[in-house]
Amino acid sequence: MILETAAERRALLDRSHTVAMVGASATVTRPSYFVFSYLRTRGKLDVTPINPAIAGIDGVRAFPTLAAYAAERGAPDIVDVFRRADVAPQVARDAVAAGAKAIWFQYGVVNDEAIRIADAAGLDVVVDRCIKVESARFDGGLALGGMNTGVLTAKRRTR
Repeated sequence: MILETAAERRALLDRSHTVAMVGASATVTRPSYFVFSYLRTRGKLDVTPINPAIAGIDGVRAFPTLAAYAAERGAPDIVDVFRRADVAPQVARDAVAAGAKAIWFQYGVVNDEAIRIADAAGLDVVVDRCIKVESARFDGGLALGGMNTGVLTAKRRTR
């Protein structure tokens, strides 16, 4: 099912425990590293990098494929996709084969074939959203401007 509402995405995050992040990078300037690090340090989700080019990120062992992850750790609740849209159909097939319950296509990862593959297999599907942004929004860590301002009122401060 394609999850289109905030309530559906929140319910997915609330019921999920494991995230296999396909395309996670150990390069600290990459968005996938920032998302990995944020989710990992929030303590709610067990996030594992899936990338054949790295051994791990910040002490967390990486798996070369979703199949290798599933063989050792079982099916992930969510497969988070940080890959180009043109390779998303194969990632969707791999997620289905690994027994994932959901697939989350990050910003810009929009591929109709990949969406159809995942939806037809019964996975919950999130498209063109950031799992970090959604997680932060639901946990109260994201203000309208995109950052936690620490301000607890809608009134503007006087100078």
